[in-house]
Amino acid sequence: MSEAAHTKPTADVLSGLDSESAGLSASEARSRRDRHGENEITQGSKRTPLDIAVAQFDSALIWVLVAAAILSVWAGHAVDAVLIAVIVLGNGLFGFVQDYRAEGTLESLRELTAPTATVRRDGQSVEVDATELVPGDVIELESGAVVPADGRLIDCQSLEVDEAALTGESTPVAKGTEPVGADTPLAERESMVYKGTNVTRGSAVAVITTTGMNTEVGSIARQLAGTEETDTPLQTELDALGRTLGIGVIALAALVVPLLVLQGTELVQAALTAISLAVAAVPEGLPAVVTLTLALGVRKMADENALVRRLPAVEALGAVDVICTDKTGTLTEGRMSVSQIWVNNAVVDTDEIDGESLPDRVAKVLRAGTLCSDATLEAGDPTERAIVMAADEAGIDVERLREANPRTDEIPFSSERKWMGTMHDDMVYVKGAPEVILSKCARVLTDTGPADLTADRAEQIREQVGTFADDALRVLAVAYSADAGVVERDDTTGQAADVSDDLIFAGLIGMIDPAREEVADAIAATERAGVGVKMVTGDNVRTAAAIAGELGIGQRVMEGRDVEDCSAEALRDRVESVDVFARTSPEHKVRILQALQANGHTVAMTGDGVNDAPALKNADIGVAMGVRGTDVAKQASDVILLDDNYATIERAIERGRAIFDNVWKFVGYLLSANIAEVAIVFLASLFGYLVLPAVQLLWINLLTDGLPALALGADPKSDDVMQRPPRDPGRGIIDREMLALIGGTGVISTAVMLGLLLVTLAGASTVTPYAMTMVFTGFVFLEFEKLHVIRWLRETPPLSNRWLASAVCGSILLQLAVLYTPLNTYFGTVPLGLADWGLIGGVLLLALPLYLAVASGVKRLERFDTFPIGGR
Repeated sequence: MSEAAHTKPTADVLSGLDSESAGLSASEARSRRDRHGENEITQGSKRTPLDIAVAQFDSALIWVLVAAAILSVWAGHAVDAVLIAVIVLGNGLFGFVQDYRAEGTLESLRELTAPTATVRRDGQSVEVDATELVPGDVIELESGAVVPADGRLIDCQSLEVDEAALTGESTPVAKGTEPVGADTPLAERESMVYKGTNVTRGSAVAVITTTGMNTEVGSIARQLAGTEETDTPLQTELDALGRTLGIGVIALAALVVPLLVLQGTELVQAALTAISLAVAAVPEGLPAVVTLTLALGVRKMADENALVRRLPAVEALGAVDVICTDKTGTLTEGRMSVSQIWVNNAVVDTDEIDGESLPDRVAKVLRAGTLCSDATLEAGDPTERAIVMAADEAGIDVERLREANPRTDEIPFSSERKWMGTMHDDMVYVKGAPEVILSKCARVLTDTGPADLTADRAEQIREQVGTFADDALRVLAVAYSADAGVVERDDTTGQAADVSDDLIFAGLIGMIDPAREEVADAIAATERAGVGVKMVTGDNVRTAAAIAGELGIGQRVMEGRDVEDCSAEALRDRVESVDVFARTSPEHKVRILQALQANGHTVAMTGDGVNDAPALKNADIGVAMGVRGTDVAKQASDVILLDDNYATIERAIERGRAIFDNVWKFVGYLLSANIAEVAIVFLASLFGYLVLPAVQLLWINLLTDGLPALALGADPKSDDVMQRPPRDPGRGIIDREMLALIGGTGVISTAVMLGLLLVTLAGASTVTPYAMTMVFTGFVFLEFEKLHVIRWLRETPPLSNRWLASAVCGSILLQLAVLYTPLNTYFGTVPLGLADWGLIGGVLLLALPLYLAVASGVKRLERFDTFPIGGR
């Protein structure tokens, strides 16, 4: 019934539901409730807190770390085991909190309904729990009510409904009882009301056609329930890295133990060396550094009005190459504003008038529109409020005007009438749809006073209406009469019912939801950064195209009904060239999103309504509006804009790219260090030298994977971060550039450290404490040198991070402590002399140009791999 209810006359709808305007009997309602169930949004299977907690540890890297902790305990290194355990549990706790909050999405849909409803039962109007409503129930709606279920209107008086949360329509929709066409978009089904929308004006009677999960909101709930959480590119990459490391650790241990035993090493010592290598191969600090870097990004983004709900979404913003943005409130200010007024063949821009320069004929239009409205400066219908605010800004004292011209009678607006009128003693004011108002006028206001409304003058007015409409203005006409006799009254009640066709046409008022001033520059900035922008809105084609053109998005438009008619393959071709998608439904938005993703794009989708929730949840990055957004949209999103401003998205993408830069830097730093450690120990063991024992390897990891790596997460953004194209998430963080960096610097570190070992051994057959100390200390300082080379590679100023400087200084002091304090007994080191430090300095000088050569090669690779948007 719900699919065809908007197309049928009310009598046929009632008959099809086996109901009547007096409603159902109580017994019939109970019988139907048994068949149809309660009118509520069911949540389906819900993850328990235990399920959410267990899911936090479903990662290959986490399991490798757990194995490393167990091996550390077995080897007697309890401190390292505790450190790893803290890292694992800390990450698990943070993820649990984020996911537990996200479980509230469907619960918000359940709450998106009226607690009670006025329904006709047994011929009487009674108030019942909204969950008890069934198809065929007849409900009564008043201004301020929440519609409790989907229904077909039987009768209505001046009914307007705010459907923005469901359809994206920016202004309340006038409703009527006349059927509409079968292919009419949801936003234009004037004969229907929908669950969860709000009555802003008038009253109505409707018959319930669908309840619960069969409503439009229920359909959205089903889509949400069927949407799986997707991993961000970094999550996927870290999981793959964990699996690779796990396999590598097992292979390494299997190779090293027999090799050392064959060379005469005791089995226990060989096992300890293998365990040390295994622990050294795992970047224990990586999850902690990732978490800290993302958390720092979250804090900075919150200061910039972007609230992040899912931590990994921060870095995923850096991979976004298409933004699908809503129009109302995101690209525009989210409020109607009078832009232009036409009177007597002249168009007046409201920005150019004030109390001192207000032409009298324009003042007449504004005064008439203000008196013929119910809005105030603070509240009311958005269209009427725009007129009142324009009058106030033009210097008209609205309150004094109304006090001096009290309303004596009125004819309220209705969707059938398409106008409203107010009486003020002898004066009559009317405003409404231009064509309807024009038909009720015999004269038109000119600068010399009222003149006959000739056919030519009427045609000029119609042309001006078309011009305003082409500029995406919503147009109202205003007329008046100084003769109260134009009012036609009801013979029975004596109340005003109509006006005669003898009014004076005063003028046209053109209104628009204006574009935000900063948005055009923000869109230009994102497009320079290789990020395409597409408008996806529930608004009509003409309005959407005009705003898109003004903001520089483009004006190639596709309607929702055309999206519906396209096959998946055809839509993939169309979405690349379309700039604006208008009159879209929730299903259309998801299809547009999926088509873009199928073409290889990483998509950020914005939205504020219940209708946007499925697309927000399916998007790579779902961005909800914090000011006007519904709870459902917010909880389905990854990021919430606290100011509902597109410019904030641009800043968030910039922050996401900067965060990925930092992630890239410390991943390269940690992995190159760990690989060099493993290579040095392994190659030395082939010749019978046991260099860098377990305690020294773990100490190196603590110094390099610890505070310095953590401090990298606080690095500032590079100046060119928004001048690069988006990164390709398909390449992953361990891309060709990363492999070149890890391999190149790893080879250099291994070569110079083995060279230092040979020099300090001076021909000895076994590793002396002195030689071991030199390699141990030299490697620590070499890593700090490489750290700054990697920062240079990402064009990070050398002295821009005071936290990093402090961390490096602290680590150097700790290294000196294990050389010159009693700790050297535990670490097997000896104090170094001035000449020894000179030798280490020489090694650093030798390695520096080699590191810089590798970094320059990586830069050339990055330039070679640069790709344009859509070129994947």
